[in-house]
Amino acid sequence: MGFLDLIKSRNKELEYLMDFDLIEDTSKKIHMKKLAIQICVDMIARTISQSDFRVKNGKEIIKDELYYRLNVRPNQNQTASTFWQQLVHKLIKENQVLVVKTDTDDLLIADSFTRTEYAVFEDSFSDVTVKNYTFNRTYKMSEVIYLQYTNEKLTTLLDGLYTDYGELFGRIVEFQKRKNQIRGLVDIEAIHDKSEESQAKLQNYINKIYKAFAEKSIAIVPQQKGFKLEESKQPQQTHPVDEVNKVTDGFLYQVANSLGIPIAMLKGEMADVEKQTRNYMNFCIDPFLKKIRDEGNAKFIDKADFLKGKRMEIKRISYNNIFDVATAVDKLRAAGIFNGNELREELGADRVDNPLMDEYFITKNYQTVEEALKGGEKP
Repeated sequence: MGFLDLIKSRNKELEYLMDFDLIEDTSKKIHMKKLAIQICVDMIARTISQSDFRVKNGKEIIKDELYYRLNVRPNQNQTASTFWQQLVHKLIKENQVLVVKTDTDDLLIADSFTRTEYAVFEDSFSDVTVKNYTFNRTYKMSEVIYLQYTNEKLTTLLDGLYTDYGELFGRIVEFQKRKNQIRGLVDIEAIHDKSEESQAKLQNYINKIYKAFAEKSIAIVPQQKGFKLEESKQPQQTHPVDEVNKVTDGFLYQVANSLGIPIAMLKGEMADVEKQTRNYMNFCIDPFLKKIRDEGNAKFIDKADFLKGKRMEIKRISYNNIFDVATAVDKLRAAGIFNGNELREELGADRVDNPLMDEYFITKNYQTVEEALKGGEKP
């Protein structure tokens, strides 16, 4: 009977120890996908938010209420830069964005809405909610600004890619965590008081010990009878953190490719910066601005006015320094290809009310082949 009692006692002790959370999973999921998308979207949003949105009637820039709303204060709670950044974020992440106009001419970006599609009639938008307010009215397509990015959400397109990268990334991170890990063993003699309160006290004591080891440079643990703590640190090994960075960068570059952002710009490479910036503007930023410009022309300008020359234009940020292109500008002006105001617009400056700037000049001694054969010369 004594032998059987001993076995039962050992089994009870083992059962008691299994109640403690001696092994704790402290690993946290690293949102690699969210970080990669956020980096790329932020880059695009910052670039577009620096654009100047204009409505022109021929050569004249119309500076009215719409101009003020698009470039200064779209609504009472947002500046123009914040408004456009939010619009780009929703457009890319959610594949669509809806902007409604209030009775006070405020432009508001909807947080949620319900779209009803028709074949031969205008689509309608109901349950339009901005923050905590839901509009009771139903908007028609002609009354709102509605933009779509692609046919599928970007996050959906990247889910399959993230499955492979995420699994590889998780394995590498877990492998790094096991290196130089401090591991401990706790020997606990048989405790007669097996109540839940006693177990909780002991568990809390163990947690405090390991928390002290993890957070403090110097930790002192008092020795107690029946309680023995042993630690063993794994031998020093090299940390191939580059493996983690390669996986993270690989996913980031895939996201950048899907959005048209040159990889060299994300890497910070200095070689061919102008070429990379030009590609970024042409293949990433300009398509976004084309969507906004087309929607603006359709919703802010009547068909009759549009056919007469009234247009919405978006002057994006220039990546060229005017002093770097001064020689080329001088040649265009001297050859009579552009006048002064046209060149000012291309450089991002406003036209000036000076008749000389609207005239074309030729300062070079150009002549035709016939005149050269005759020995003639243009003045």
